[in-house]
Amino acid sequence: MLETTSDCDKIEHIPVKVATRAGIIPVNDLDRRISPMRERLANAAARVVESGWYILGPRVKEFESVFAAYCGVSHCVGTANGTDALELALRACGAGPGKCVVTVANAGGYSTTAILAAAAEPRYVDIDPATLLMDVGALETAITKETAAIVVTHLYGRMADMPAIMHVAQRAGVPVIEDCAQAHGARLDGRAAGSWGLFGCFSFYPTKNLGALGDGGAVVTADADAATRVRELRQYGWREKYRTAVTGGCNSRLDEMQAAILLEQLPLLDGWNERRRSIARRYSEELPAAVVKPPNAAGADFVAHLYVVRSAGRNGLRERLTGSGIQTDIHYPVPDHLQQGWSSYRWAAVSLPRCEAACAEVLTLPCFPELTDEEAAAVVTAVREAAEAR
Repeated sequence: MLETTSDCDKIEHIPVKVATRAGIIPVNDLDRRISPMRERLANAAARVVESGWYILGPRVKEFESVFAAYCGVSHCVGTANGTDALELALRACGAGPGKCVVTVANAGGYSTTAILAAAAEPRYVDIDPATLLMDVGALETAITKETAAIVVTHLYGRMADMPAIMHVAQRAGVPVIEDCAQAHGARLDGRAAGSWGLFGCFSFYPTKNLGALGDGGAVVTADADAATRVRELRQYGWREKYRTAVTGGCNSRLDEMQAAILLEQLPLLDGWNERRRSIARRYSEELPAAVVKPPNAAGADFVAHLYVVRSAGRNGLRERLTGSGIQTDIHYPVPDHLQQGWSSYRWAAVSLPRCEAACAEVLTLPCFPELTDEEAAAVVTAVREAAEAR
């Protein structure tokens, strides 16, 4: 049974501008990221306006080329957002009626949304209790002849066990789609997130490790034919203008303005990620044993998009931190198979005990590049004091 929520757990839509009251240590603060670049970003936006080219123009092409190279693949297709990126990748894999897609249920509902939009059915597997990522053993038993794809989420900035997952998937002949919305720049065995599966899908929502000033997304791949399918699907299924040749197409394009903003920020991403890791390392070293900390906060496979601890008394801990001026969040409070809006689907009756236990205990602490050392120390002190007060 999931723990009931308190007033401080009420869901709030994440504002595009994350604002906080004076004296509050925020869980994220976009002003701190954007303010030093304001003039630079304004100039980039002005160049787009002056160019007169706003959709699928030179800046989108440049970003697609640069980001593909950054991910170590040969192709990138910009999309309107990260959820569309997942849906287009699924459609390109043949997901549709009568097909299922294996995924996890503790990652915010984005893969489920995309799977349902592609008219396929999610088939959930439970998670590893230490990493909260897909359990590879459970994956192996979940694949059937109806499986169109596997969506692997690199949750909280930590990469899943891609060598093991790819071994299972390749043996079964099932394509893998990496959900990299929280893992920009993460690397495992020298390979970037997004370069392992047939597709890697990214979101550039403003709070991501690499964020635009609005919505945006991308699909990356090393397969030229797969890239062509996604490129056709993102624009009505066209192969020629006004000539629909591919079923399942839609309108999902990264615009010139967001591409220009992303081009300005991409060179800073690795530095931002290292600062996130340094904060995560400090937390892992200094937070009390009363909270369960994520494993190995120092590796290249973890870009600390979120620093998430676990506590059996999560809601009480959160209330005490709020009282100490520390903002927190819950990523994510309700697993997909228990969401009210999806309760009518037959897969809603599935049992995922490790996933359900994690959703009742996870708590996100402030961890973003612009967080100061003094603020990080204050977070540690507040968690210690809250743990001692229990």
